[in-house]
Parts: sequence; C-alpha cells; structure tokens
Amino acid sequence: MKIEQITDESISVVEHSHLTITELSQAVKIEHTQVIAWVNEGVLHPVGDTPDQWVFTGDAFRKAKLASNLFHSFEINPPGIALAIDLLEQVDELQKQLADLNKTQAR
Repeated sequence: MKIEQITDESISVVEHSHLTITELSQAVKIEHTQVIAWVNEGVLHPVGDTPDQWVFTGDAFRKAKLASNLFHSFEINPPGIALAIDLLEQVDELQKQLADLNKTQAR
C-alpha cells in the first residue's frame, strides 16, 4: 500500500489496514529511525520480531500520526512523546469514565 497524501477518506482505509514500517513512515511523514525509536519507547507495538518484519495496525497509525505531529510541531524526543501520548490516553479514559458516571447519575 503506497500512501501519497493522507485525507479523511484515506485515514479510514489506513485505520483498517496493516502497514509495514515503510508504509507507516510514509503515511505519517517520518523517518524509519523515528518509528523504531517510538517502538523502543513503547509508543507503538508492532507484530513481528525485526523492523523488516513489523506490521502495524490502525491503532498504531493513529498513535504514529499523533507522535509525528508532536515531533514536528514541538520537536519532542521519543521519551517525551511516549509520556505525552500516555498522559493523553489517561485523560481520554478519565473523560469516558466521567461521561459514564454522568449518564448513570442522570437516570
């Protein structure tokens, strides 16, 4: 799968695909070395033993896109990106729990 430009329609397709490291790198406009660093920091969790064998899912695409934006916009290093994404995921989870609690209390 060669990805030239990411659009809303292509994001939907990519999220339901399996990508190689090359395809993921192209999709989020980042070097292979950054993807490897994000894997080493636990940001991304590919299937496979080596970078040449890695396969990434749509969830990895979403995280890589966020990581790429953080890297390009703020020049955050891989450990900082891992921390930022972890904190953002915690905020999302807390927001979901709060929404569920509010629904329960509204009944």
